[in-house]
Amino acid sequence: MANAMPELPEVETVRRGLEPAFVGRTVTKLELRRPDLRFPFPPDFRERLEGARVERLDRRAKYLLAATDRGDTLILHLGMTGRFTVFRADGAVAVPGEFYDTAAASGSADGPHDHVVFALDDGTRIVYSDHRRFGMMDLERPGEAHPLLAGLGVEPLGNGLSGDYLRAAFAGKKAPLKAALLDQRIIAGLGNIYVCEALLRAGLSPTRAAGSIARKNDRRADELVRHIRDILAEAILAGGSTLQDYRSADGTPGEFQQRFLVYDREGEPCQKGKCKAKIRRIVQSGRSTFYCPSCQR
Repeated sequence: MANAMPELPEVETVRRGLEPAFVGRTVTKLELRRPDLRFPFPPDFRERLEGARVERLDRRAKYLLAATDRGDTLILHLGMTGRFTVFRADGAVAVPGEFYDTAAASGSADGPHDHVVFALDDGTRIVYSDHRRFGMMDLERPGEAHPLLAGLGVEPLGNGLSGDYLRAAFAGKKAPLKAALLDQRIIAGLGNIYVCEALLRAGLSPTRAAGSIARKNDRRADELVRHIRDILAEAILAGGSTLQDYRSADGTPGEFQQRFLVYDREGEPCQKGKCKAKIRRIVQSGRSTFYCPSCQR
């Protein structure tokens, strides 16, 4: 399976793994071993984080947000090969979400791809490693709306996503349904894998116009929301999907890819119900779409 960006369940798995180590702790030293990742670090990045206490670790779409007692929010994105390793003072090591590249970190925090080290007041070190450096770190300052977050839509697991919301958002849209679902201005954090799976469960073709399920009292929008929520919740419980080398916080591989009914199954028989039609693959907006031509209309 080809490399892909971590999707919402994988990022949420990382958040849950980092939270116990990071929240409530003060950053005593921040070590930046290069001037940039995908983007340069802010000029005062180290100064604003050293001495700051992490109050909360949230997720918005596919971003991790670490709020500090100074009012700043550290924004983190894993890119394709980013990962964190937690080195505790007692010698224990945990990898909360190991994505895609087993060589990304050295295991000693001193490898060539270990780029950022957060030293905490209890002796813990949290090391960010990124082989391809597609990840990023930035700061949202007090009272500031960071441009990466300002235009995001509702969270797919939050109360804002409903059948009524989808009907209003999709009304009159001629764009393919899959493209509309991946529009981060409408739903934040929903990614390619889980959209393919949700559309199969809902029996909806990825190529149909988004507006075709937006008519008043059309229950297909409600059913689609239910399937989106269910599949994301199941994936989080399973520790995400293993795309090459993803592992959960306790070091076990993410297991949800074993439950894929359609994604990356081109030419295989459909596993939904008694349908045995062959799964097809098409390309939409530069991304692979997998669907069943029989089940999905």
